[in-house]
Amino acid sequence: MLDVERSTAEHLARLLRDHRIAARTRRGRRAPGCFRQAVLVLRWFIDNARVSQLARDNGLSTSTAYRYLHEGLTVPAAGAPDLTTAPERAKAAGLTHLNLDGTVVRTDRVAAPGPNDADLWWSGKHQHHGGNVQVISTPDGRPIRVSPARPGREHDTTCARHHGLLDALNRIAAELDMPTLADLGHENAGDGFRHPYKKPAGSELTEAQQTYNKVIRGISVCERASSLLKTTFKALRRISLDPSRITKIAAAALVLLQLEYDRTI
Repeated sequence: MLDVERSTAEHLARLLRDHRIAARTRRGRRAPGCFRQAVLVLRWFIDNARVSQLARDNGLSTSTAYRYLHEGLTVPAAGAPDLTTAPERAKAAGLTHLNLDGTVVRTDRVAAPGPNDADLWWSGKHQHHGGNVQVISTPDGRPIRVSPARPGREHDTTCARHHGLLDALNRIAAELDMPTLADLGHENAGDGFRHPYKKPAGSELTEAQQTYNKVIRGISVCERASSLLKTTFKALRRISLDPSRITKIAAAALVLLQLEYDRTI
């Protein structure tokens, strides 16, 4: 039994069917049908099932099961909203602001050398390897867009700037009057961001600044979107695939989450 609506599996199966038609896959050339392949992908996402187990359950070789899994990640990931579409739809839906939060998707793959001989995928803050993914969400904490993954050693602001998130969200705040709430990990990101004041060294915040911080922290649910993704999909808690695939995994998870909760914009 999978903790997911049957409609989600059926929708994923339709996406896989359309992909096979576009690729001109001949009938009878695939061992599992589209629905069985969709269930295979959902088992990996929701239960973090081992690929070797999925292969045995479907009468496949391990290499074939990996191929079907990667295809099942690529197809829904292609439907994830881009950086322009998601905020504009949010504004059209009448939302007053957005949230931005960075999360590190843990991975146990082999380390890679980075600048100054530092481990490229090692997150000093979280003390494990992983990829940094920036999540844009609605005021109630529902994710609407995930960024491509960056090495875990990079700071949230660096990751957001690398993918053009900061420029895009600042532009949206100026043109659409829709600011972005964030935590101190995105400090000094621009005029379009609202985050708490940082306590100065050797002094205290003013009463006005303390009040402002209470307001921001009272309405901001930045971390809820990342938590929702990881609690729904156990695979996002620790990925054993190549770190370069985190981008497609996160995008596919976003699409499946929106299907499951019927919360698209």
